[in-house]
Formats: sequence, C-alpha cells, structure tokens
Amino acid sequence: MTTLAEGPEGLAAVTGVLRALQFGDSMFPVGGFSFSNGVETALAEGTVHDAVTLSRWVRAATRNAATGDGVAVLHAHRAALRGDLDGVAAADRAVYVRKLNEETRTMTVRTGRKLAEAAARIVPGPMVDGWLERISTGQTAGCYPAGLGVSGVALGLAETDVFAMHQYSLAATMVGAAVRLLPLHHLAAQEVLFEVNGHCAGDYQTARGRELADMSGFAPQVDVLAAVHVRAHVRMFMN
Repeated sequence: MTTLAEGPEGLAAVTGVLRALQFGDSMFPVGGFSFSNGVETALAEGTVHDAVTLSRWVRAATRNAATGDGVAVLHAHRAALRGDLDGVAAADRAVYVRKLNEETRTMTVRTGRKLAEAAARIVPGPMVDGWLERISTGQTAGCYPAGLGVSGVALGLAETDVFAMHQYSLAATMVGAAVRLLPLHHLAAQEVLFEVNGHCAGDYQTARGRELADMSGFAPQVDVLAAVHVRAHVRMFMN
C-alpha cells in the first residue's frame, strides 16, 4: 500500500512538519524562555497553584491570543504570500498598539527581532530580508506575530500551521515556566499542554475571518498582574 508520506506531496509535508517543529519550539533561540507570559505573578498571587488552575490560566491566554495576536499572524502570513511588506507592517502595528504594558511590548518586540534575524540567516529571501531591514531601520516595531507570519511563508507553511505554531509556542512557554516554579510533575505539565492544544483548531476557525480592526482580547486580570510584576521585588522571568 502506498501512503501519502511515501509520495512527493507527503515528503514535502514531512519537511513542513519538521520546519514548524523547529521554529515553533519554545527553546528556539528568540528568548522566549526568559518570559512566563504572566505565569510567575499568577503563581505569586495564588491565582495559579496546581495543574487544574494552570490549565485554566494557559487556556485563557491561548483563547485571548487567538483573537488578538493570532489574527495578526494570519494577516501577516497572507500579506507575505502576496509579497506585501506594507501589509505585514500593518499587522505589526496592530499588535504593537494593543500591548498595554511595558513588559508585554518588550517581549513581543525582542522575540520578534530575534525571529527575524534567525529567519534571515536560515531561510533568507526578499521578504525575510526586507522585513529584517524594516526592523533594523526603525520603520516598524517587528513584533513576534508579524515575524512569524513572514517566517512561515519562507518555510513554505500554510497559515493553519503558522497559527498552530503561534498558539503552541505560547502554551509551551507558559507551561515550561510553571514547571520551573511549581511542584508540578512533568507528566502533569504535558497533560495540561495536551488539553490546551486540543482547542487550537476551534480557535483558528474563530480567528480566520477577522480583520485587523477586529483584533481584541479581554483579560483584565492578566493586565493587573502584569503591572504587579513590573514592581516585583524578586522575579525569575522578564514578564
């Protein structure tokens, strides 16, 4: 019997999976491991204290991200497919102006720049190189979601894969931070990640038809805890 994986299309799909795994890994060198996406303060304030509360917290974050940064990922990817750097920059601006606190802005800009630098070295091309130039010359902030859209096109990935990379990277970063902060079994952490990732397809369906103007998220507790983290006396992560 011949399976899809044995034909040319299947082999290309295998390569795409590997590229997505590499660039979507929470340990990919963009500095994501330095951030907890609010988990550190949530633990300090008692909002998160076990696997159940961690799962709720991470799921709330991925749901919020899907209708916010996730929309920008899709629009940046579509613009990059058209060869439209101005369209990517519009998605970038939409992300940046919606970051209410300093630490969140720092995270998305820092990781976005590192992603652009990595992509320009690993998969150079007109779009990737042009995007890095715009960041380097201060023409755009260079937020992570926009950079992920551009990188996804350079890697030959569909928008569904790039959206999944974004959602997975967020969840994995948060769960990884929790493992370092909580007395949490590694397998329990994997259960949390598995459960949260099960919502990604539905989140994509929610986000796919939204315009940049429709980007939204409502997480006041996260914003309050982010403000608390800025003035924390002792902290392991940058947000």
